Amino acid sequence: MEDYAIDRCETVVVNGDRQNIRIRARREGSPVILFIHGGPGVCDRHLVLANQSGLADKYTMVCWDQRGSGKSYTPDIKRQSLSVATYVDDAEALIDLLRVRFGTEKAVIAGHSWGTVIGTALAARCPEKISAYIAQGMFIDGSENELLSYEFCLREAERIGDKKAVARLAGIRPENGRYPSDKAMMIQRDYLSKFGGGTYEKREGMIKSLLLPLLKTPEYKLSDIPKYAQGGLYLSKALWNDVVAVSYKDVCELSVPVIVTQGRHDYNTPSEIAEAWFDRLHAPFKKWIWFERSAHSPIFEEPEKWGAEVELALSEALGEDKSAPLRRA
Repeated sequence: MEDYAIDRCETVVVNGDRQNIRIRARREGSPVILFIHGGPGVCDRHLVLANQSGLADKYTMVCWDQRGSGKSYTPDIKRQSLSVATYVDDAEALIDLLRVRFGTEKAVIAGHSWGTVIGTALAARCPEKISAYIAQGMFIDGSENELLSYEFCLREAERIGDKKAVARLAGIRPENGRYPSDKAMMIQRDYLSKFGGGTYEKREGMIKSLLLPLLKTPEYKLSDIPKYAQGGLYLSKALWNDVVAVSYKDVCELSVPVIVTQGRHDYNTPSEIAEAWFDRLHAPFKKWIWFERSAHSPIFEEPEKWGAEVELALSEALGEDKSAPLRRA
């Protein structure tokens, strides 16, 4: 049994909605890092804690099941009016709660995929509350994102001579980030996984990559899994049009340190879009870190490297080396 000063799961009220958070810290008083999961609706606290609990030695780790997601799911979510702004508002309110709770002025935020849709907006809106922004699976522009992701799948299918894949992909090209149907989108995502654009080395389907870890972790009970599935399925449909309409191409300056941890082979949120944005970005500190054996989730695909690189980058960004210039790893 690990010895943590804080190691608990609890429900808090965020903008009138009951939401669940998981907190872990080796000692009281350590800086807060809030993990903002992807999806929408795909909670990952079980993977974050399994792979990155070393960060609890220096930080108070907070994993948040967002509105309508995982342990925060209730059927009431289907009666709510939801948008990207809803989740940015929730994230800011949660940060305010954590600032009071732990007696700190700022928190680090770590966004993954959909979590960067929230995180970038948050960093732009309230930099005075954020000490650093860590991003992976960096989302910049919904329309371009889906087009390049689709073109990667079609290109790979043609390269390996998979005629069936070419035929299935041929008629489902997305327009303005939207596929002709939910089924068409799932076809694209299936091939994205098969061709290594989602997870690079360990290429697994939805059941193995999502369901099996849930069944094995103590972080979610068996009774939580149906809620997890319902939330993920509902939110992905309810928010999709809003998500793909997002573009951060005009966000050329952020007033917080920015650390991008990006998989070299990411075609879920294609790295070339994120890299072009990062090159234009002005920030008090910025660092880009490539993960050569990863696609969309280096935090889980290369966990030891991710944890070590993030600790080093945060050490540089948060003042142990304030003279550090803007750099790329």
